[in-house]
Amino acid sequence: MQLNEEDLQLIAKYNRPGPRYTSYPPANHFRDYAEAAPLMRSVEAGDAPLSLYFHLPFCETLCWFCGCNMIPTLDRNRATDYLDLLEQELALFARHHRREREAVQLHFGGGTPNFFGPEQIDRLAAMIDRHFIFAPDAEKSVELDPRRLSPAHVEAFARMGLTRASFGVQDSNPEVQKAIHREQPQAMNVAAMETLRANGFESVNVDLIYGLPLQTPETFDRTLDQVLELQPDRFAIFNYAHVPWMRPAQKILERAGLPDGRTKLQLLQLCIERLTAAGYVYIGMDHFALPDDELVLAQKEGSLQRNFQGYSTRGGVEICGFGISSISQGAHGYRQNVKDIESYRAKLAAGKLPVGKGYEMSAEDQLRADVIMRLMCDLGLDYEAMSGKWGIDFEQKFADALKQLEEPAADGLIEFIDTGLRVTERGRLFIRNLAMCFDAYLEPAAEGRYSKTV
Repeated sequence: MQLNEEDLQLIAKYNRPGPRYTSYPPANHFRDYAEAAPLMRSVEAGDAPLSLYFHLPFCETLCWFCGCNMIPTLDRNRATDYLDLLEQELALFARHHRREREAVQLHFGGGTPNFFGPEQIDRLAAMIDRHFIFAPDAEKSVELDPRRLSPAHVEAFARMGLTRASFGVQDSNPEVQKAIHREQPQAMNVAAMETLRANGFESVNVDLIYGLPLQTPETFDRTLDQVLELQPDRFAIFNYAHVPWMRPAQKILERAGLPDGRTKLQLLQLCIERLTAAGYVYIGMDHFALPDDELVLAQKEGSLQRNFQGYSTRGGVEICGFGISSISQGAHGYRQNVKDIESYRAKLAAGKLPVGKGYEMSAEDQLRADVIMRLMCDLGLDYEAMSGKWGIDFEQKFADALKQLEEPAADGLIEFIDTGLRVTERGRLFIRNLAMCFDAYLEPAAEGRYSKTV
């Protein structure tokens, strides 16, 4: 697949560091909080449904591309100790939370949630049920590692009522897998999918990453052949975020050489072509789903959301995170737990919620967060609708941002229309750059803070 000269010029022009906008302001703007109290007001006084996230940080081995907050270990006793700490956090949280507030989402991320054994998963389920009531149609999901997955793990999560799962393939090429320290034969992926389907998992997402060492359009085309055989309901196609100043192990990948921006865009375009030809809808940025999927329907209705877990169909929820590094999001701000276990343990031992950082949003922050979300979810902006929603003159308020967008419009990334603007097919590839025009906090030199947009 060949990119034309205009595509290459756009890569050179727009490939610069920028946020992924899973929050606004991005998490690097959070500040230290000695006490959690100022950040707990929406938990204590709010009435929005809850979305629960549990960070389970352990992995048997470290994948060298990983940007997650994880702990490599083979010691299963650490999982038992961690459950003890989670139980303490839940008990402290219960002092602020009214149990009658229903939970409509539950998600387990990591790390590797299936590092925990079936009995430990059952224990975690019982802990959660002691403190929360779930809506009958609650969405419950988990991230899994097929290399460590047994039927007993899947059965334990199914007993908890989970019906959605996600697992990473990243790349099926054995040479790429060696270069990233994650060897995972296709037979493991097939077994994981068969086990999940046999245990009532109705929606399964497969993750891929483009921009890894040794990837070429030709090799990645074969990866797509294999993952399409799995027939997942959704795909998440992530742009590899090379941030070795934050994740030192990523420097190992530089030995094998990382693809340049041109190759990365070829890989993304290949994904778009192959997956849409196979019947998947390109939702935006990094997500694809089958036409009858909730994400696709929500985008058509204008109700799609974006948060720390990516795209979501549940708007107006209060996200409550538990475990180290987990991030919570309420109506007026964010809070983040401390990132290491010993700090987590010390806070809990002192009878304190383990919050380390947070952010209290101003009215201006809330407005800009909504604009960026709608742009990234709806792939356009309706000026009149936003004006009415926020009681502003949108074009006047954001005159500077719209001025910045004139250049992307000239480059064919957006079109100005009667009702506002819409993102073009080409513009989807640069959606982070478009959102950056509405970011009041973006530093002129963001190197060392964010991954590149392409």
